[in-house]
Amino acid sequence: MTFTVTHVDDDDGGPTRLRLAGELDMISAPRLNAVIDRLASAGQRRLLIDLTELTFCDSTGIAVFVRGDNRAAAEGGWLRITGAVGRVARVLAVTGLAGVLGYGCDTADPAVADRPGMG
Repeated sequence: MTFTVTHVDDDDGGPTRLRLAGELDMISAPRLNAVIDRLASAGQRRLLIDLTELTFCDSTGIAVFVRGDNRAAAEGGWLRITGAVGRVARVLAVTGLAGVLGYGCDTADPAVADRPGMG
């Protein structure tokens, strides 16, 4: 399945929302890294990544999320994930990344929730 990443900037000062679809692996990960880098260079510090249509994520994809979150945090922002289902949700849970990046928080929109274990 082809990997796609689309994004929408929130004109009201909210997070930039990215929507991933397909398979995030060692072939497609550089593409997502490039999008995250481009957005960070443009001043976007808060990224909300919707994984609803992501069907696969390997360790390279996990590394992209961690790298993106580290970059955002270093610049006073954050990267959060939402919407993972099936195998992708399982990988995020097993790796512990689900809790670290705010996946599964109690609010309807994880972009407005405090990070787990903070505040």
